[in-house]
Amino acid sequence: MKYKPTIGLEIHIELKTNSKMFCSCKNDPNEKRPNFNICPVCTAQPGTLPVPNKEAIRKTIKTGLALNCKILEKSKFDRKNYFYPDLPKGYQISQYDMPFACRGELKLKTQTVRITRIHLEEDTGRLIHSGDSSLVDFNRAGIPLMEMVTEPDLTSAKEARKFAEELRLILRYLGVSDADMEKGQLRVEANISLLPLKCQTNSKSKNLASPSGGLASPSGGQKQKLGTKVEIKNLNSFRSVERAINYEIKRQSELLDEGKEVIQETRGWDEKRQKTVSQREKEEAHDYRYFPEPDIPMIYLNKEFIQGIKSEIPELPQQKRERLAKEYKLDEESVEIFTQNKDLGEYFEKVMSELKIWMKEIDFSKLVKIASNYITTDFWSLFGKASIEELEEKITPEDFAELISLICRGEISSKIAKQVLLEMFKTGADPSHIIKEKGLSQMTDEREIEKIIKEMISKNKKAVDDYKKGKEAALQFLAGQVMAATKGRAKPEIVQQLLKKLI
Repeated sequence: MKYKPTIGLEIHIELKTNSKMFCSCKNDPNEKRPNFNICPVCTAQPGTLPVPNKEAIRKTIKTGLALNCKILEKSKFDRKNYFYPDLPKGYQISQYDMPFACRGELKLKTQTVRITRIHLEEDTGRLIHSGDSSLVDFNRAGIPLMEMVTEPDLTSAKEARKFAEELRLILRYLGVSDADMEKGQLRVEANISLLPLKCQTNSKSKNLASPSGGLASPSGGQKQKLGTKVEIKNLNSFRSVERAINYEIKRQSELLDEGKEVIQETRGWDEKRQKTVSQREKEEAHDYRYFPEPDIPMIYLNKEFIQGIKSEIPELPQQKRERLAKEYKLDEESVEIFTQNKDLGEYFEKVMSELKIWMKEIDFSKLVKIASNYITTDFWSLFGKASIEELEEKITPEDFAELISLICRGEISSKIAKQVLLEMFKTGADPSHIIKEKGLSQMTDEREIEKIIKEMISKNKKAVDDYKKGKEAALQFLAGQVMAATKGRAKPEIVQQLLKKLI
């Protein structure tokens, strides 16, 4: 490539609180009845005063602490002035130069991305276009919206997507937001600029593309030379994030190749045409005429308050990855499955806790391997039929551990285990009860198995001849026939031994 892409992200997250940011209206952006969760405060009636939502502030600080941010003990809200139909006050209560959190980082597998700032603001309403008319629904107006701004540390669309995916996982572990992109709870905006590689050696150049959209940056980081920035607004899926950035890099590269100028502007992503489209020239901070919000006093956070929030932070995704790999010696794929699916990972650990008590005579690594394999395949496939909560009610960790113990002791085969697991899901019964009731216990009587094997040998003369000629696959075929005839109840090791003996 002739150009170095530089990418910074601005990510908006709807916080999970009971009420809106500055009033007591219900925080429910998915309310189907237009203008139902509204009041004089969030619709900006004259004489109303905003009261900050303490829980929204706590969740913002919690996110900042989880991302190693500095929490400012003195903070304030500001008015961001612009006029748009879905903004009832004609300004948005946001934060400018004194956000709650700044100078943090998020560590990915291959790099560390610096966090410039995390601030809190209120969401706007929603415009609904119908024919020649536009309607305004203020149910979403005033919902607590946390905005995170990164430094321009990303250099590819894939990295940007990975960052957004990891951030969503952290938000869910913290419980601050469901971060469901399909519901608009997490919205990504990307700032992209290109610079010819030959210009990278110039270190004392003017910063042309602040990741914070021109806002005052409390990061204190050293400025670097960047190209002209283009912002892509409201990307509502990880796929869109990756595709929009890739398209924009290609578009800007072609302009520069032709000797044309890249215009600093805001663009949108057209999902149907798979391209970015111009929306407006990019505003700078002075265009919003920021000034301190006069109706909300300065906010002071004491160290005890901050420490109390810090004590609530759970084990985070990266910590969990490292612990699972160290404690259980799991392979990378299983570690990622149990990290990405937090409830599934917790279920696995409950099962292992039971197995540690019951099966001290079995090698622990063997237990881990069998349990994780069954949980990430057969058990996980049941997710399509039920939630993890429903699954755990029907198949308790104790019962699942019992199933694994039966497999490890050779009392049931893998094929039977799958049948038993499905029956456990259907009935909620424990595995021993199902095995007894359905007659699924392992066949260990060699005389009974030998009788069936002789019958299979007589029916499959060609396979027998093939095996005698050295074709090992023929033996596996015969073993499969025996297992089918015994409905999976015959012990595979005994079947293999007797087949070789009798042939």
